Amino acid sequence: MVTKLDIAKNWLPRYTGTEIDEFGDYILLTNFDYYLKKFAEQFKCDIKGIGRPMQTATCSKGVTIVNFGMGSANAATIMDLLVARNPRGVLFLGKCGGLKRSTEIGHFILPIAAIRGEGTSNDYLPSEVPALPSFKLHKFVSEKLVARGLDYRTGVIYTTNRRVWEWDEDFKQYLRKLSAIGIDMETATIFIVGHVNRISRGALLLVSDLPLIPEGIKTEEMDRIVNQRFVDLHLQIGIEAMTEIGSKGEPIKHFDY
Repeated sequence: MVTKLDIAKNWLPRYTGTEIDEFGDYILLTNFDYYLKKFAEQFKCDIKGIGRPMQTATCSKGVTIVNFGMGSANAATIMDLLVARNPRGVLFLGKCGGLKRSTEIGHFILPIAAIRGEGTSNDYLPSEVPALPSFKLHKFVSEKLVARGLDYRTGVIYTTNRRVWEWDEDFKQYLRKLSAIGIDMETATIFIVGHVNRISRGALLLVSDLPLIPEGIKTEEMDRIVNQRFVDLHLQIGIEAMTEIGSKGEPIKHFDY
């Protein structure tokens, strides 16, 4: 194994328990077992990779969902390993904390860019390079949201490696200065590593908490309510977008900066 492609071809099945030719042309990424199970139930397909670092399910419509875990290191790993499959598009269905008054729990965000606060992406490109999604993929997801009559937000996401920061007033003040609309742990990494690997990528984020105010910090109860009220819709929009973009969307092409 002397090239990145050689390694990815060996490691993608090892990490996921899924052979390369079993992956679909379009990929949904998630951090949550619930999304994976709901997808498998809807399409009556098997979950593969149980006991492995990552699990997958693939439907007959050519879409695979991957639960890659949490954090930027795992996000970079799956975006590197997917070069073995060379998918036509990848959409991250993630949750984020809302940082603006205009964002409420249950809102959807299509980020126009992400701030690279996680550090992982610096191993791929200099910090000056912006973390951007593929416009045509986001345009198609936007059309799906509008067709459902759903209001959504756009803006910049701040991606961090810190998981427990809600107590830190200095960090919260820093976030306010950045004018970011939301905060998560994966989006910037997915955008940058996707760009490096010439993979078309996007993110549809669900606002799951409001961490700048004490009563908005995520709790187990809050997370349960969010899952009950919004997660099925989040997943369904992702499924509709990725099962139809090949036949109804504009051709997605990768361009270097």
